[in-house]
Amino acid sequence: MAPKYGFCFGFLMCLSSCLVASSLVRPSMAAARKLSALVEEQPFPMKYHNGALLKGNVTVNIVWYGSFSAAQRSIIVDFLESLNSRAPPAPSVSSWWKTTEKYHGGSSAVVVGKQVLNERYSLGKLLKTNHLKALASKPNLVGAVTVVLTAKDVAVDGFCMSRCGTHGWTRSGKTRSAYVWVGNSETQCPGQCAWPFHQPIYGPQTPPLVAPNGDVGVDGMVINLATLLANTVTNPFNGGYFQGPPTAPLEAVSACTGVFGSGAYPGYPGRVLEDKSSGASYNAHGVNGREYLLPAMWDPQTSACATLV
Repeated sequence: MAPKYGFCFGFLMCLSSCLVASSLVRPSMAAARKLSALVEEQPFPMKYHNGALLKGNVTVNIVWYGSFSAAQRSIIVDFLESLNSRAPPAPSVSSWWKTTEKYHGGSSAVVVGKQVLNERYSLGKLLKTNHLKALASKPNLVGAVTVVLTAKDVAVDGFCMSRCGTHGWTRSGKTRSAYVWVGNSETQCPGQCAWPFHQPIYGPQTPPLVAPNGDVGVDGMVINLATLLANTVTNPFNGGYFQGPPTAPLEAVSACTGVFGSGAYPGYPGRVLEDKSSGASYNAHGVNGREYLLPAMWDPQTSACATLV
């Protein structure tokens, strides 16, 4: 059975990571400087295990499981199409993704492939990991990265309890295919899987950031999808880049959980940009005038988490 890797947000869910955030705190600038100094990030190694990475053109198929509006689908698709677009101004989604080029083997150019709508919940509304793998391993999807996205009314084993998404792989004959799953946490656990766009379950209940696309659940999915997609191309089959045990690795972005801007520390996402017209928080421009909030990614050249702002 192919292993899978999950990740989560929320201090009590991810206690093992010193960068995990449980709540959004807005201290004074003086306090921010003092606290950030206490947790100043130190370079740390992430080992390359000499296995395959996903480089060159990387086709990404999407399985929409459950009910997603056209507007919600466009937020996700625009994000994926922004990964290699040079059109948006800096800081951009593509400049964030460009960090993956620093990993062994060069660039990973994401190409949006097939999209499958499963609006009738063919496997029901309570899914286990084997259901996710079944959705990702349809014959017409083999050979690419398949992203399975579950709607807000779909419960998935471990969702909100220990993970916000996961990645792994399936095998068809001699062909291995990577997959990613991300759930919409809007009605189930936005304080855990859509932070910092929702008040956390634990800790000080300070105002959350405003979601840049006006959809807390889907903007949260973008954060999780970005995390898992970067983790997938840099460690698709458990032989790429990771730190720690292979059964619970820290990968390209999960090693930087909770960090969105400079000066971040547990409970504070860091300094990000604010859209003057909407008040939304973001750190990356995308295609079609989109704005996104993306997590920091580990930079193998500096051995530290790199932010866009």
